[in-house]
Amino acid sequence: MYPDLHTHSLYSDGSETTRYLLTTAVAKGLSHLALTDHDCISGVRELWQHLPEAHDSASTPLLTVLAGVEISCDWNGLEIHVVGLLETPEAPALQTLLGEQQQRRVERMAAIDSKLAAAGITGLGSALAALPATALTRSHAADFLVAQGHCKNKEKAFKSYLAKRGKAYVAAAWCSLSEAVKAIESAGGIAVLAHPSRYPLTRRKLAALLSDFKLAGGEAMEVSYANLDPNAKKRLLELAAEFDLMHSCGSDFHTAQASWTALGKFPKLEPSAIKNAIWQHPKWHLIEQAGRHVTEASLAKYPD
Repeated sequence: MYPDLHTHSLYSDGSETTRYLLTTAVAKGLSHLALTDHDCISGVRELWQHLPEAHDSASTPLLTVLAGVEISCDWNGLEIHVVGLLETPEAPALQTLLGEQQQRRVERMAAIDSKLAAAGITGLGSALAALPATALTRSHAADFLVAQGHCKNKEKAFKSYLAKRGKAYVAAAWCSLSEAVKAIESAGGIAVLAHPSRYPLTRRKLAALLSDFKLAGGEAMEVSYANLDPNAKKRLLELAAEFDLMHSCGSDFHTAQASWTALGKFPKLEPSAIKNAIWQHPKWHLIEQAGRHVTEASLAKYPD
């Protein structure tokens, strides 16, 4: 098993097409690829449209594609991300929540646009409208600021305008952990806490987050992802055991330009960790069965 269970496309804040994800995943020898765009399944719909159903595939698959999503949540005033690996991505309860999340994103970006206009920077709304993205993010606003020459890079764009002390900062209003987990469960999915060590939390507060996540019905956490320090990984494995959470892994891929988060680039799980890997979960087979297979024939026909 060599799965990448956390990736993004241009339908959220990634920059690559679904075809790029497929061809690169095959080239790298991945066994499974989950597309987990922020608060939307537009990329999953595109994949499903052009790939045969897994159980109908007549040829040996090169790759199995799983439906996924990454939901932004509020936990004690902090933005936390929950990945959902889904059996039924069109489940009504999940789609209702994702629609609400997308509307929150639209409203937030409109407020940022207004603040930028007050600072003499116009055009964000038009730039966003021209994007293929379903889920609009501050990363898109940062790209706009760089492209228009207002900032030399995205880091400066966040520092000067989009981060908490920036001129155009607007707080997010996300759903709760419980709401996200319940929506994922409604889709026959497994809720996974994304990249736990990246949150600005002490060990005690991270343990409190994991406790609340578990109480909400969360079943797994990422214990291996890009740029993860070995000591941090060891600590995450200890926490996963403490809170009885299964192990997941993924690159959090966004763009081919960032080699440090390349598709499939993360430490592989050790044999001792694989016995509690997410693909040992009782729901995994159903999620995998509901996925899609990539064969040489289907990849050749997949549109650019």
